[in-house]
Amino acid sequence: MADIPNKARVVIIGGGVIGCSTAYHLAKQGWTDIVLLERKQLTSGTTWHAAGLIAQLRATANMTKLAKYSQELYGDLEAETGVATGFKRCGSITVALTDERKEEIYRQAAMARAFGVEAEEIDPSEVKQRYEHLNIDGVVGGVYLPLDGQGDPANIALALAKGARLKGAKVIERTKAVSVAREGRRITAVNWENEAGESGTIETDHVVNCGGMWGREVGKMLNTNVPLQACEHFYIVTEAIQGLTQQPVLRVPDECAYYKEDAGKMLLGAFEPVSKVWALDGIPKDFEFDQLPEDFDHFEPILEAACERMPMLAEAGIHTFFNGPESFTPDDAYHLGLAPEMDNVWVAAGFNSIGIQSAGGAGHALAAWMDTGEKPFDLGDVDISRMQPFQGNKTYLAERSTETLGLLYADHFPFLQKKTARGIRRTPFHHHMLEHGGVMGEIAGWERANWFANEGQEAKYDYTWKRQSFFGNVAAEHNAVRTNVGMYDMSSFGKIRVEGRDAEAFLNYVGGGDYSCPVGKIVYTQFLNHSGGIESDVTVTRLSETAYLVVTPAATRLADQTWMMRHVGDFNVVITDVTAGEAVLAVMGPNSRELLQKVSPADFSNEVNPFGTAQEIELGMGMARVHRVTYVGELGWEVYVSSDMAGHVFETLHAAGQDMDLKLCGMHMMDTLRMEKGYRHFGHDITAEDHVMEAGLGFAVKKDKSDFMGREAVLKKAETGLENRLVQFKLTDPEPLLYHNEPIVRDGEIVGYLSSGGYGHHVGAAVGMGYVPCKGEKIADMLASTYEIDVMGTRVRAEASTKPIYDPKSERVKV
Repeated sequence: MADIPNKARVVIIGGGVIGCSTAYHLAKQGWTDIVLLERKQLTSGTTWHAAGLIAQLRATANMTKLAKYSQELYGDLEAETGVATGFKRCGSITVALTDERKEEIYRQAAMARAFGVEAEEIDPSEVKQRYEHLNIDGVVGGVYLPLDGQGDPANIALALAKGARLKGAKVIERTKAVSVAREGRRITAVNWENEAGESGTIETDHVVNCGGMWGREVGKMLNTNVPLQACEHFYIVTEAIQGLTQQPVLRVPDECAYYKEDAGKMLLGAFEPVSKVWALDGIPKDFEFDQLPEDFDHFEPILEAACERMPMLAEAGIHTFFNGPESFTPDDAYHLGLAPEMDNVWVAAGFNSIGIQSAGGAGHALAAWMDTGEKPFDLGDVDISRMQPFQGNKTYLAERSTETLGLLYADHFPFLQKKTARGIRRTPFHHHMLEHGGVMGEIAGWERANWFANEGQEAKYDYTWKRQSFFGNVAAEHNAVRTNVGMYDMSSFGKIRVEGRDAEAFLNYVGGGDYSCPVGKIVYTQFLNHSGGIESDVTVTRLSETAYLVVTPAATRLADQTWMMRHVGDFNVVITDVTAGEAVLAVMGPNSRELLQKVSPADFSNEVNPFGTAQEIELGMGMARVHRVTYVGELGWEVYVSSDMAGHVFETLHAAGQDMDLKLCGMHMMDTLRMEKGYRHFGHDITAEDHVMEAGLGFAVKKDKSDFMGREAVLKKAETGLENRLVQFKLTDPEPLLYHNEPIVRDGEIVGYLSSGGYGHHVGAAVGMGYVPCKGEKIADMLASTYEIDVMGTRVRAEASTKPIYDPKSERVKV
């Protein structure tokens, strides 16, 4: 019988670099009963053939923090374990062949500085100085990161595995997890079989799915949804090239190519625009260190361009033409964290060709989360709970995955929409939006009108880093809501019904607000963690003595519902997703009351329906419920109507608004309006690591409640004072555009970065928000400083305010 224990604190399934890192970091946390099961041999899935590029800079501050951690770890592992990792800091260069790409990478360089990553914008001649073999014809600029590097993927994984073993973990090869025992929302045991024909059971407290391209299959065994799909990934390795010495890692994303010097040979890899999905009917059972069939025709266009870009390739012989599988997720972000469907199943999988550079940080973060039960910092970018149940659909994954591999090197334009696997979730107003020129975007599978095309205007995106084709359209929609009346579809927002005899008490525990309120009252609120960070940003409407409606952002409905379900405890409540049951039209603007009065006999006055209350009404020949709230800073109502009456309500409101110049509006308009008003956006301005007080949302917390999650952290912060404040900025120059992550410069020094940014069409300039350190300072001291925002390397003066730039006293929403 194999030396496998019958009990373990954790069973890790999968022995690639991610599984080895998870075992290593849990052992570092002091966990001793760790078992890692690998079906074949360590690294035999994807890790062994990875290119081993190790970059520091990622799209967000926390993902960058994890990538930097990986680098530092790999630099030290060899001394700790005696296993050579091949890690070296050779630097990296990314070059642009178009002005649009140049703006993208220069904005990334500015962002890097805000994240504490050394980065330098370089011109074509400087690119040539640092990479003499490169043909710089057509190169318009580059970015150099001196501390980027490369490593030996398999040895990094083996070093992590040895480090885990040295700390007491059991790493067991040629042993497959074949089934599990489950009680409710917990896995209680993992059943295994090995190649010698032996079998057994491990009782366990936790299971971690590090199955790589098998992650979806392992997820099903564990009763969890892990959307990912294997795709073919191609590279070539040349014969030895005389005189070739160590070079920086080179990326030419406009030609879908990356280059890495390795022991005097050159590796050329590709992220082609339309990728090849692999193993739709399942990965072969005997897969181990396998290569996939060559497809030279598929790779040839990349190679032809590369021979022009790197002339030495045309002379060098090809030593290896390699095709191997890698797993890709629907949004090109990996999956990490506690699976929503279960309470002790964790996921670390789907690394989209960045597994080596991500593994150290991902293992570190996951181990910390598992050890304390709370995220060590915001991991919303990669939290598995962002994935919707339908995204595990095989047909969906097959179609979406043809695009996601190529998106790694595509232009990352603002507002870029995925082209594949669209049209899956449609609101009851979908066809109405299209009929009136709606240009659709997608979030969490929902098709939503982002803006409306004018008559004769092409209803499609025309991407650029400058003012996009819809800039004027959004300005007109923005102006309509500020000065008259606009209507837009909010049906995609999550709706979660919380009901039962303990509904009031439960919400008073899980949320920071006061839910001991009259029927019809709407409470804007946050669900807090024990650190006072914001797990959810929602409105809660009391529908009856025993029922409430929690309204969430579309993308976080599952996460928010899961958060509540995990904290039900002994409360007698039922929590139900009712999102698809009701459609929602937002009617907003100074003339919104007039429009509603035209279609309903109900009283919409302040006396009957003040701000923050809901009422049941007749509308046209149907029924609806109106919530007087706003995310745009104007008088307005959200009209909730059962899906069967949605078409009638839209047609009634739209017809009644024709003589009022009612304007149909999209999601981009809502975002620009909320930024002028300083309304926070969950996932950008407020996250699990942003303290509710520092986010400026202390007003939404009822601090004198006897017991609610996060209470001690809120009271402590009130006593000790704020260390950061969320500040709103408006550029003094009306021309530059802000998106997010631009560095905030205070009195000449970078002190933070914008959490969100957009154009304030009413205030006439770009606006944004971001956290500024303020320990021991009064607001007046903060605002007395000189502020600039770094836009693509140019510092632009900005006005700063801790109150909303637009309507600071919120008088317009209450008229």
